[in-house]
Amino acid sequence: MSSNPVAETVASLMPRARAELTELVAFKSVADFDQFPKSESEGAARWVADALRAEGFEDVALLDTPDGTQSVYGYLPGPEGAKTVLLYAHYDVQPPLDEAAWSTPPFELTERDGRWYGRGAADCKGGLIMHLLALRALKANGGVPVHLKVIAEGSEEMGTGGLERYAEQHPELLAADTIVIGDAGNFRVGLPTVTSTLRGMTSVRVQIDTLEGNLHSGQFGGAAPDALGALIRVLDSLRAEDGSTTVDGLTGESSWQGLQYDEQQFRDDAKVLDGVELLGSGTVADRIWARPAVTVLGIDCPPVVGATPSVQSSARALLSLRVPPGVDAADATKLLQAHLENHTPWGARVRTEQTGQGQPFRADTSSPAYQAMADAMAVAYPGQEMQYAGQGGSIPLCNTLAALYPDAEILLIGLSEPEAQIHAVNESVSPQELERLSVAEALFLRNYAASCGSRR
Repeated sequence: MSSNPVAETVASLMPRARAELTELVAFKSVADFDQFPKSESEGAARWVADALRAEGFEDVALLDTPDGTQSVYGYLPGPEGAKTVLLYAHYDVQPPLDEAAWSTPPFELTERDGRWYGRGAADCKGGLIMHLLALRALKANGGVPVHLKVIAEGSEEMGTGGLERYAEQHPELLAADTIVIGDAGNFRVGLPTVTSTLRGMTSVRVQIDTLEGNLHSGQFGGAAPDALGALIRVLDSLRAEDGSTTVDGLTGESSWQGLQYDEQQFRDDAKVLDGVELLGSGTVADRIWARPAVTVLGIDCPPVVGATPSVQSSARALLSLRVPPGVDAADATKLLQAHLENHTPWGARVRTEQTGQGQPFRADTSSPAYQAMADAMAVAYPGQEMQYAGQGGSIPLCNTLAALYPDAEILLIGLSEPEAQIHAVNESVSPQELERLSVAEALFLRNYAASCGSRR
């Protein structure tokens, strides 16, 4: 990284950043309070609030959102007449899954092979540390040139929409000229990237019932309708022979025109087993950024261990449908539910229930903020030009903010590059990426303030 005072300050702060991320990762802040104590999330929220107060933020508040979680808000005033920038991250995390599969404890930040491992290290507690580093670097080098708002969400991973509903009820709270979402990631380590599109999502629970109760498969099997068999048939109808998603009425032919994803690199990143084919057709970028994708998240049925020779009377599954930009998530939900109902065989009874939804997002990359970020990343990543990529995941808040503040510029950056393995076991963050992106964010804020000043 080229020597400059901001970069030097961030480099000097990295030991502190590691210590703070260690403290934050230690909170088991999974916003599923049936599995994890609510006190863990509340502790993480207080940690964020205390960190903002220590940096001089005003109006720091723990916001009780409609889904029963807390988001943390703070405001740091800048120079008179300056623009307002909102920095976003979330402190809640995905469950650790199989803790025994982790090489080191998931809630203990551990360094290994040059990376820091722990649940939330990249997604998205590291994003909060990135914001703090950028802020501190500016304070140490002439001050913060914009009004800053910070919002740290407490239930992003659950998709329950608490902060979205709160923002709609208090639209003045998060109003800003530019919004930096710190919950995306570089296309790969060392390649500066902004995410210009996000797929939306809808989740639907489907239940199929055929009998009043389970029956002996020897006495009744062959004629008695099997609910689990019916469910399998329905789920199979959601994919074509090549594995591409086939929901009746939902188009799947869109293409991605930007940065492309090499197929072998994708296989390596996804750790696809030798000989196993990728799903769908078209480029990898088409499939993961521009087209719908259905995933079976879970099935309720008897486990193999302990199963009895029975015809199952009832079975259910939870489905996720990723929705590309240009498709309304509510319309996609209706199409998915209709498909499930229409493809249920044997006259079985079927019920569907939507359990979550978020709209897709497309940014305006021609806005001045994007040029300010490109210039900043060119300094933070010498010799590299900022790239534009899509992301298959969803951040439902983006569309809420875009609807509330249609004139705001929205940029998505972050630490969730492929090696981070977010949502999987052994999630990790690259400290080098944390350092470089913190520099980039600090320089962006300075560049953005200067460009706005030159237009006044």
